[in-house]
Amino acid sequence: MAVALTKDNFNQTVESGVSLVDFWAPWCGPCKMQLPIVEELATELEGQATIAKINVDEQPELASQFGVMSIPTLILFKDGQPVDKMVGVQSKDSLKAKISNQL
Repeated sequence: MAVALTKDNFNQTVESGVSLVDFWAPWCGPCKMQLPIVEELATELEGQATIAKINVDEQPELASQFGVMSIPTLILFKDGQPVDKMVGVQSKDSLKAKISNQL
């Protein structure tokens, strides 16, 4: 299952290895299409990469820190640094390929 991130656990979660973070909100239609894909990746890549999600309504500081203007936005981190940013619904294959390239 994807890890729910807050400003309290964000840095320690993404500081090492590869992490994919989904910025979403419960009222966002496209986010509802993205979430099952993110959850599937969390199961498939367990132990290889961290798959996480941030509710932008509950964590506005993190959303503004990473310049999230529209959701869903997915940001790929490698050792704490953002390496890729995708806006809009992303396919599972495309996300998996981007994560694999960073492993």
